[in-house]
This record gives sequence, structure tokens and C-alpha cells, in this order.
Amino acid sequence: MASSKVLIIGSGPAGYTAAIYAARAMLEPVLIAGIQPGGQLTVTTEVENYPGFAEAIQGPWLMEQMRAQAEHVGTKIVYDTITKADLSRRPFRLEGDSGTVYEGETLVIATGAQARWLGLPSEETFRGFGVSACATCDGFFYRGRNVLVVGGGNTAVEEALYLTNHAAKVTVVHRRDSFRAERILQQRLAANPKIEVIWDSEVAEVLGGGTPAGVTGARLRNVKTGALTDIAVDGVFVAIGHKPAVELFEGQVRLKPSGYIWTAPYSTATSVPGVFAAGDVADDVFRQAVTAAGMGCMAALEAEKFIAGISHHREAAE
Repeated sequence: MASSKVLIIGSGPAGYTAAIYAARAMLEPVLIAGIQPGGQLTVTTEVENYPGFAEAIQGPWLMEQMRAQAEHVGTKIVYDTITKADLSRRPFRLEGDSGTVYEGETLVIATGAQARWLGLPSEETFRGFGVSACATCDGFFYRGRNVLVVGGGNTAVEEALYLTNHAAKVTVVHRRDSFRAERILQQRLAANPKIEVIWDSEVAEVLGGGTPAGVTGARLRNVKTGALTDIAVDGVFVAIGHKPAVELFEGQVRLKPSGYIWTAPYSTATSVPGVFAAGDVADDVFRQAVTAAGMGCMAALEAEKFIAGISHHREAAE
């Protein structure tokens, strides 16, 4: 059994930053790296919007640096996947796939979220090489070019509108004949001359090739007629939503209607005292590496304060 004052599950920017702050507070945190060490940034090729780097950096390299920093200041990093969590009593108890049991006086949940993908082999081939799920991360690379956005909800319309700041033309492809997005967003999209909408259609295949690999187009299928049409685009943005990794904690912590973990305003505190949530598992608005890191910092500081409160009560009782 591994026991710690601060137990952190997740190894993206939120988890690593929480670990750095907790370790520097001499709390000897244990971080469980999970199924995808480094999180979503490990599948992001170029990162241009993380503060502190004048040139574009590689996502995997940034996460490696965060991991090394967390270890350097005293974090114990464990490469295990949590299969069961019990938040009904403190210390909180997690069970790993390895059979190890982890206990923590406090718990920081930083398990992140995964973009929902179309599930196409060609999409997988070009992910990070023209296929993206984050316009604010990658839109800058498509200045003056043509891009395609897949989806019909708020996320898709917001991504399309954002991309008009960079791209020459944005084509939105939606399986239905109307959007599910808020009316005001639909009005803004309809009024933008850079945006074209293709209704009743889905992406059947992402087209591309070359060295280095890149997207050159998309093959669209009309869902009513089955007809296939190829269009030329330089990038494909999949905007059909995100799925937060909350399975372990369902029924134990309060969730938002969107499925993300609820946190108190201006805080990372969840509905369970001593449990904090940071990064994309709780953030359904911004979903950026820098905001995740900020939330990780907040979670560690709040965990430190919580532990100090426990110690104070113990001393008073004695």
C-alpha cells in the first residue's frame, strides 16, 4: 500500500503542476500517471500558445519537461492505471491495475478529457498532421488556408467562427439539416462570409499524403443519398464534443449537467471535502494547457490548506 498526504491521479499539465506545488510545500505527493502519461499534449505536435517559449515547441517534449520538474522537486510518480476509487471516507482509497492500493489524505483528480473522434482510420493517420480537435490550439497554422469543421453543436460553431480569424475559408459539415448550437451562434455563423455549410453530410475519409504527411482534402458522404464528394481542404477540425474521464468517480462526486466534475466557484474543491478536480476533467469551457496548469496550482494550494486544517483540528483535540 502507498500512502500520501496528496494523491494525484492524472499526468497532464494539471496533474504535473499540482505535483510541483505540492512537492514544494513538502507534502510528498504521489502522482499516478494513468493510461496516457502526459495527457492530450502527447498527441499534439506543435504548441505555440504555452507561455514562456518564443518558438513553437513539441507537446510531448513539454510534458516530459513537466514530468522531470515534478520529479526533481520531490514528486513520486507511479506508472499505474486506477481501476477503482473509494471517496466515501478519508483517507481516500484508489486501487491500481497493478494490484497496488493507494491512500491519500487529499486527492487531486486531473484525469482530463478526450476529444470525441469520428473513428476513421484516415483520421487517425493524420491526427496532428492536419487533423485536430482544438481550433484555439492549431488554428494559427492555417492562416490564409481552407479548413473543414465537423459538427453541429456549440463547439463546432464556436470553432468555425474562431477559425475565420485565420483561415481564408471555413466549411462546416453537419450530419443533419439544422444546427443544435445556440441561436446567437447560428446567427453569427450565417452572417460570416468566410463560412459555408454542407448539410446532411459526414466525413467518410480524410484525404492526404506527402512527406511530411499532410491533409489535402476530405471525402464527404451525403447521409440521405449516399453520394460521395471530394473537397480540397488543408485541415480538418473535429468538433463533436469532449468526454471527461470521470468513470471512476460517477456517483461519488457531483457532476455538471455536461458530465464534467462540478467545482465550487473560483475553486477546485469538489462536493467531497478533501477532493479537488483540476484541468479538463472539470473545465468544459476553456480546455487549454495553460488553464489546466493554473487549476493544478489551485488544487495543490487548496489541498495544502485542507491538510493544515486537519492538523490544526488534531492539535486542538489533543
